Amino acid sequence: MNDLIQLLPDAIANQIAAGEVVQRPASALKELLENAIDAKAKNISVVVKDGGKSLIQVVDDGMGMSITDARMCFERHATSKIRKSDDLFAIRTHGFRGEAMASIAAVAQVEMRTKRAEDELGTCIVIEGSMVKKQEPVVFRDGSSISVKNLFFNVPARRNFLKSHAVETRHLVEEFQRVALAYPEVAFSFFQNDLELFNLTEGKLSKRIIGIFGKQYRNQLIACQEESPHISIKGYIGKPEQAKKTRGEQYFFVNNRFIKSNYLAHAVQNAFEALISSDQHPFYVLFLTIDPKHIDINVHPTKTEIKFDDERTIYGVVRSAVKQALGAHHVVPMIDFSMDVNLTDNWSADGAKRQEIGAENDYRTYRGPALANKNAKGWEQLFRQNPEDRALQFDPDKGDPEEGQLMTFPSKANEKEDSQSPSREVSMGYGKTFQVEQAYIIAQTSSGLLIFDQQAAHQRILYERYFRQLEHSGGASQQCLFPQTITLSPADFALVMDLKEELSDLGFLLTVFGQHSLLINGVPADISISSEKVLFEELLEQFKHFKNELSLGRKENLARSLAKKTAIKKGDLLKTQEMENLAGQLFACQNPNYSPEGIKTFVKLDVNKIEQFFY
Repeated sequence: MNDLIQLLPDAIANQIAAGEVVQRPASALKELLENAIDAKAKNISVVVKDGGKSLIQVVDDGMGMSITDARMCFERHATSKIRKSDDLFAIRTHGFRGEAMASIAAVAQVEMRTKRAEDELGTCIVIEGSMVKKQEPVVFRDGSSISVKNLFFNVPARRNFLKSHAVETRHLVEEFQRVALAYPEVAFSFFQNDLELFNLTEGKLSKRIIGIFGKQYRNQLIACQEESPHISIKGYIGKPEQAKKTRGEQYFFVNNRFIKSNYLAHAVQNAFEALISSDQHPFYVLFLTIDPKHIDINVHPTKTEIKFDDERTIYGVVRSAVKQALGAHHVVPMIDFSMDVNLTDNWSADGAKRQEIGAENDYRTYRGPALANKNAKGWEQLFRQNPEDRALQFDPDKGDPEEGQLMTFPSKANEKEDSQSPSREVSMGYGKTFQVEQAYIIAQTSSGLLIFDQQAAHQRILYERYFRQLEHSGGASQQCLFPQTITLSPADFALVMDLKEELSDLGFLLTVFGQHSLLINGVPADISISSEKVLFEELLEQFKHFKNELSLGRKENLARSLAKKTAIKKGDLLKTQEMENLAGQLFACQNPNYSPEGIKTFVKLDVNKIEQFFY
């Protein structure tokens, strides 16, 4: 009987390794950027085409390579970082395993041009599927240029699993941002299909953050710094009001290497306790510097996960650093001492003046979510949206005012605080509907009671409506009287361009308005909103949140996201006709029993069950 076990050919072994190292175009870009950083480059340029499927090119002005090194870098386990096993625990650079270039060359057509400063000529090497096609001297400037063309050209099954150009571009931008944040002293540029997305000059970390995420972060950054015997922390966190529903803009770097750590993310989240709600996530870019012997970075193929030998200490230091930064920048609740004490005597007898300045100081004091609506009275109430004006948009009694007609708006001061008084409930009469705590709808039937969760029920109605529009491209749109401009990050802009057709089917009318900017000309009909820009931003954040947390199709995700953002909320006061129409539309749905998130929309209490409560 013949022997069964044989050594794999190098080409197949490289393709297997590529399955771990090169999962998509962004994986190849990550390896090339890290090699450029290790080569001590000061200027790095990235060019991608068709989401990296056709071309990924990285050009740097680093130290370059000799003829021998240029050829050896494509061999498996060829590295300049490791000489003995102890070196694994003293690594401060990026690539060290010696598989990246070999893996990329196994599944793409690679062309490298490189030259050292002391050499007269550079070297050009062309490799296709691990086979060297050409190696010759060339005239080239100092540094390196590596072009990866037709990724997975020889593995069509892997290429078929790649996403659309816009989605792959978004992943490429994310990898680029991580490296660019880690090295603000290096100048970066990024071109996608000959369009410049980034042009980042060298500078401070704060300048790099603003260059990547936009000018809106200029006044939202809080410096964070902590020094301890074993670890030092520096970076920036965002103000609480900058928190979002998604985790996208959260970056941890350990020894300038980007990592993912739910444990450390919880430490930051815990430091923001009582300042943001539990479903929001703060912005942060934090750099941790620690002796390499206290961490193990060789625990994941992509090197984005590491192990600490003392995680509890690291957790405590991170939490303490963030809390101190928040306290030092006066974003926690506190008394405002900014008033000039020298003016006290001039107005001490004027009670009205004291009240005016006291109100101003209260306005300046930051309130967390728990305090945001506590005892809100007076003029602030005028800016609150009347729930009756936005509830369901299907009240037949509500008509458009005629031109020139005198309109009277009721004052909040004249409204009774207890809208569910006994007299009101009695006036409902037999078979009518009414609200409980402005959150649940009670409807009497011939056999008992139906109790509706108004928010869950309306989400189900809207979800099915929006999903039908996406399936049949039948969404109506209402034109904006004053179109609003919205500026997005490059990753979000690429995402919107990928979703442009679906957003149009829902009723959004968008026009590209400059680099990374959109003009919102229309929104879906039957949506009562105060700001189209806020609606679109919240929809995008909700879409990314569902994309990260759930495995949903694009249309289902969009329908769920828009339904969640536009549905009536608990606390909205509804008229009787609106409540009855809500119940009728719910039972017309294909699945009226549950909301898109799996929450019960209604429960039924028959007479027999009600009697059991009393006997």
